[in-house]
Amino acid sequence: MEKQKRIHVVCNMCGRELKIENGLLKEDAFEAAKEWGYFSGKDLELHRFTICEKCYDKWTSSFLIPMERQAKKEVM
Repeated sequence: MEKQKRIHVVCNMCGRELKIENGLLKEDAFEAAKEWGYFSGKDLELHRFTICEKCYDKWTSSFLIPMERQAKKEVM
């Protein structure tokens, strides 16, 4: 199955369009997908969103319990 080239990606939090060249995202962003199961108010729904780095920093700084961070020495 051929992977679709991205035409545009927008931050769901601030609405800014992220930079894309030749179908590749040229700035990093947080992309999430959650398939809700039973025992939620969203049974069997799939939610997807993208958040730019600036909005990600704003969002995660609001956490009552800080997220876990781990440094890596190389990218696979």
